[in-house]
Amino acid sequence: MPLYQTLIFVVAGIGLIDTIYLSYHAITKTPVNCLFFPPEWCMKVQQSPQSRLFGFPNAYAGLAMYVLITVSLFLFIQGVIPFWPTTVVVLLGSLFSFYFTYVQAFVLRAFCTWCVLSAINFLIMLIAIFALRGTS
Repeated sequence: MPLYQTLIFVVAGIGLIDTIYLSYHAITKTPVNCLFFPPEWCMKVQQSPQSRLFGFPNAYAGLAMYVLITVSLFLFIQGVIPFWPTTVVVLLGSLFSFYFTYVQAFVLRAFCTWCVLSAINFLIMLIAIFALRGTS
C-alpha cells in the first residue's frame, strides 16, 4: 500500500477514536479529559454555541467524516470508486476543522485537545493527498 494511503488510514483511525470519545461525552453530557490545556478550556469549547452544527455536536460530523474517509479510501483501493470522493471529504473536513480551530483561538480563546488533534489529523491527510500522492 502506498505511503499516502497508509497515512490516511492510520490518521483516520486515530480520528475515529477521537470523535467516538467526543461523541460519547456529548451523549453523556460529561466533561472530556483535557490534556495539555487547562481543564476549563475544554469545558469552554465543549459548551460553546460553536460546538454544535444544526443542533448536533460537532463530534458527530467529525465521526461521519472519518467514517466516509475510511470507507471511500477502502473502496478506492478495491477499485470500486475513484479517489476524488476521499479528496472531497478530506477537504471539507479540513475546512470544518481549521475553521473551528480559528474559533477556538480567536473567539473562545481556549483550546480543546481533541479538537486540535482532529485539526492535526486533517492537516496530515491533506499533506498525504496533495504532497505524497504520486510519489510512492
